[in-house]
Amino acid sequence: MDNIPFFSLGEATMKLRKEIDEAIAEVIDNTSFVLGPALENFERTFANYCGVDYCAGISSGTAALHMALLGYGIGIGDEVITVPNTFIATVEAIAMTGAKPVLVDVLEDTALIDPTKLEDAVTSKTKAIIPVHLFGQCCDMDPIITVAEKHGLKVIEDSCQAHGAEYKGKKAGSLGDVAAFSFYPSKNLGAFGEGGAITSNDEDFIAKIKGIRHHGQLRKNEHSILGYNYRLHTIQAAILKVKLKYLDEANSKRRNLAERYRNNLEKLPFWSQSEQEGCKAVYHLFPVACSNKSEVTEALDRAHIGWGEHYPVPVHLQPVFSYLEYEKGSFPISEKLMKTSLTLPMFPELKLSQVDEVCKVLESVASWN
Repeated sequence: MDNIPFFSLGEATMKLRKEIDEAIAEVIDNTSFVLGPALENFERTFANYCGVDYCAGISSGTAALHMALLGYGIGIGDEVITVPNTFIATVEAIAMTGAKPVLVDVLEDTALIDPTKLEDAVTSKTKAIIPVHLFGQCCDMDPIITVAEKHGLKVIEDSCQAHGAEYKGKKAGSLGDVAAFSFYPSKNLGAFGEGGAITSNDEDFIAKIKGIRHHGQLRKNEHSILGYNYRLHTIQAAILKVKLKYLDEANSKRRNLAERYRNNLEKLPFWSQSEQEGCKAVYHLFPVACSNKSEVTEALDRAHIGWGEHYPVPVHLQPVFSYLEYEKGSFPISEKLMKTSLTLPMFPELKLSQVDEVCKVLESVASWN
């Protein structure tokens, strides 16, 4: 069997190399390297893709989450609700504002935020909810928005893994008040380096974000608010605009691969994320969970098949967040899923035959139980 990588960018990059080279060359020829027309073009195009009116390009997904919170004035003394089974950036961004992260557990079938746990987490200090569209599937947004509206809270989508995902016919990035995206190279829509964006239908909010990302300049040379250097590089925006044209096609391939995984693993003792009714997931990652994780990973290693972990230690058990005073067992579903899960190869250029090979290895390990 040939080596099967966990992830690969080579083939996809080579397919688009000519278009990307031309887009980069245009930026170079125009010498508009910061806040140039290529950035504005991408912002308009990405906003339209997400089904919203406005977009601001940001330097990373982490910065986008941070900026979304700052845009609402969230800071010291405030609380923001999210989940423990996410990349640390989600909770990190809350802490960066000085606000307190408040965590709630997830649903076992989807690994997404459990809306029924939100009411008990809301206090007089709560200002926002950040539902995380983990692995490329949107959270169940209707009950989340109901709770938010009842308590006057903002909903900030963490869409960093969900480019093109849909919930009841609407795309991620259009479901809450604002959304944060990452364009890290391995994302469904990835730059040639770091990158991010914020989307919204609120023109004033995006104008404020564009000021904050540019050292607080709402008008040129007038620094009326505290800002940051959180701009998306224009060359990255040009690259992203090219790649955006092919995102839906790539996501369709990911969905086909996920279906093949599900069919092969249907009768085996592995957990995989359920696709909830009304959702169209885009499978940024394909996680499975099992009781004998170490045996599974050893078998994959012997077969020269790549795998990953997203993420083995929940946020509340990371040393940096010990001050939140959560304990092991505080979020049993998140802890169980993260301890027992691994992620299988998933990228658009992966072949169905390679998925079959991966599943043969998993079947051989499952027979040991």
